[in-house]
Amino acid sequence: MVSAVSSLERGAFREAIAAIVGQAGVVADPAAMAPYLTDWRGRYRGAAELVVRPASTEEVAQVVKCCARERVAIVPQGGNTGLCGGSVPLAEDVSSGRQIVLSLSRMNRIRELDAENNTITVEAGCVLASIQAAARGANRLFPLSLGAEGSCQIGGNLSTNAGGEAVLRYGNCRDLVLGLEVVLPDGRVWDGLRALRKDNTGYDLKQLFIGAEGTLGVITAAVLKLFPLPTATATALLGIESPSQAVELLSELRATMGDRVVSFELMSRLALALVLKHIPGTSDPLSQPYPWYLLVELSDSGASEALNARLLQALEEALERGRVRDAVLAQSEAQREALWRLRDSMAEAQKKEGVSLKHDVSVPVSRVPQFIEEASRALEEAFPGVRIVAFGHIGDGNIHYNVSMADPQMNARFVQEPEPVNRIVYDSVARLGGSISAEHGLGQLKRKVIQRYKSALELELMRAIKRTLDPHNLMNPGKVV
Repeated sequence: MVSAVSSLERGAFREAIAAIVGQAGVVADPAAMAPYLTDWRGRYRGAAELVVRPASTEEVAQVVKCCARERVAIVPQGGNTGLCGGSVPLAEDVSSGRQIVLSLSRMNRIRELDAENNTITVEAGCVLASIQAAARGANRLFPLSLGAEGSCQIGGNLSTNAGGEAVLRYGNCRDLVLGLEVVLPDGRVWDGLRALRKDNTGYDLKQLFIGAEGTLGVITAAVLKLFPLPTATATALLGIESPSQAVELLSELRATMGDRVVSFELMSRLALALVLKHIPGTSDPLSQPYPWYLLVELSDSGASEALNARLLQALEEALERGRVRDAVLAQSEAQREALWRLRDSMAEAQKKEGVSLKHDVSVPVSRVPQFIEEASRALEEAFPGVRIVAFGHIGDGNIHYNVSMADPQMNARFVQEPEPVNRIVYDSVARLGGSISAEHGLGQLKRKVIQRYKSALELELMRAIKRTLDPHNLMNPGKVV
């Protein structure tokens, strides 16, 4: 339906938007719009009046003002690599029946790099890999790293509070941001681009927008923390028997290596097998299969030879104690990249294998083995023949726990009824004091499910914030709350 308060018909509305962003900033052809209306997994397909691609914060503000005036909903979009449907529009907007996709991809400038302050100020459309490269060019590190870093954009990363593979040492996005620039739902611009590490002048407003998935405003720029670029890296793939051994080894490595431990990635044999099956050019680095694997990476100043020697000694001791069955230590950057390709290709390999019911969950690190054991046992009892692909950032308790049937025909029926599977997984997470969304957000996928696992008070506080900032529910409606 079209809102009664709207004064511009579709043609006039399009002309008004084009007057702001130019014809190059408007996509109206259905074929050209299609990639913006479908998520990476192909699970969600939405509808929109236009795709709008502003080139500046001022253009974003003017577009938002026009949409607010006409009661047209706005779906902010970055690289559209999310897995929960948060970056694509609904099939029909729940508030007015009219909506646009606001793509930030043209806003891709690095505004400033201050090496002495260890900060970089970037626009929301900057691809994550480009930010990493700019930091390296200044002999600095921007540590956020994930499999989609060649296409995901920093605005989307911040909107979902992305974690990635270096959280163990550097934290989530919330820990990497000093300041934000945000266009509010009425078109006003909040300039919070402060490069300060100490600012005790009231509420930390930026944290409202990080992890909000575009439901409270449009992030247009950010001041991000940089770190000294490590000169030494040591990377190893380990074969182990169980997640319990992984937790024990993590504790031992952190006791001896401290913050040198950057990444600690757990992978089941099935997860690795799918990569070997579907990703060309990959091979098993170990001589035989093991039930579970760990990808461990350390970084430090100094020489890589010294750090490799320390990791090798730790692994030899772990082998003697039975913590590890086998291990391979990368001897070159090419070997390191080959090991990381195995881990980073797991989402792509699963996509090629077929649809699965994905769960991005977290529990306290010490309870990861218990979660995997309990949830797997309950699923196998309820659904004989179920196939579980588990992998993730065990160093921060974040497991990607994916469920399907090996037989394609059985799986086609199985994935159509996700609720019983989700209930088993999420109830297990809740019993262990965990979260049903660790780093991908809620989006459309978990918007209703979260009502079972958050308290009524928490949900009401979230809704109150939403009503205060976005009283007409125009910012990414149908997502999160």
